[in-house]
Amino acid sequence: MTDRVSLTVHDGVADVRLNRPDKLNALDMATFEALAETGDAIAADPSVRAVVLSGEGRSFCAGLDFANFAAMAGDATAASGGDRLKRLMADIMEREPGRITNLGQQAVHVWRELPQPVIAAVHGHALGGGLQIALGADIRVVAPSAKLSVLEIRWGLVPDMTGTAALVRLVGEDVAKELTFTGRTVTGEEAVRIGLATRTADDPRAAATELAREIAANSPDAVRAAKRLLNRPASEGLAGQFLEESRALGELRGSPNQTEAVRAYFDKRPAAYADPA
Repeated sequence: MTDRVSLTVHDGVADVRLNRPDKLNALDMATFEALAETGDAIAADPSVRAVVLSGEGRSFCAGLDFANFAAMAGDATAASGGDRLKRLMADIMEREPGRITNLGQQAVHVWRELPQPVIAAVHGHALGGGLQIALGADIRVVAPSAKLSVLEIRWGLVPDMTGTAALVRLVGEDVAKELTFTGRTVTGEEAVRIGLATRTADDPRAAATELAREIAANSPDAVRAAKRLLNRPASEGLAGQFLEESRALGELRGSPNQTEAVRAYFDKRPAAYADPA
């Protein structure tokens, strides 16, 4: 599709890969756009019966492009690096015409919207937005040693790419809160135990592809109907949830405590947060 996301289709299986290996597939605007566009292209292709979503190189996806936060942390006045980060977030949060999502959310939600089943193959790191992309899939096959984290709290932010809805659905409210409040890292093995992932495999992409081929051999009408029915209970009220994600992020971004979170991380010191007003 683009230099950020590749797409090939063979025997009814779409192979989608985040294609920025030199940056651990970190997310920038071009990647958000490419993910949404790739999902739309697959939705329009009736020959696709299942999708495998993975990342090239050493990791699935390391989250938002690290350079944006480094720029913000390096500018004490937030007049340049901070403003660039604010503009990036504003662009990501812009509502998609006719959709319940903004662009960042749609890069994840597009996989849940697809009529075809989507299997995420996760290796290396799946952090922050990278984890949320994996959560948009129907099934997650992870390497036992994979590192997964709801990392947004490190930057003084909240999961903002449909993650708040997906986490509660998959692991329950209490575990979702623990992961979100702490930002702790879990391995692929723990991710399976707590429901964040489906199963482990030493070669997640090979295992996901094998599963996708098995699914593709079944009636596409029945598979699509099953996904639609199984998605339905979790789809109620998503529009309001996604809007609240955007509102919360809008209030947090560039705030004193959020800026302090970023600076403290890069300064390698404890953060000095102000109490809420």
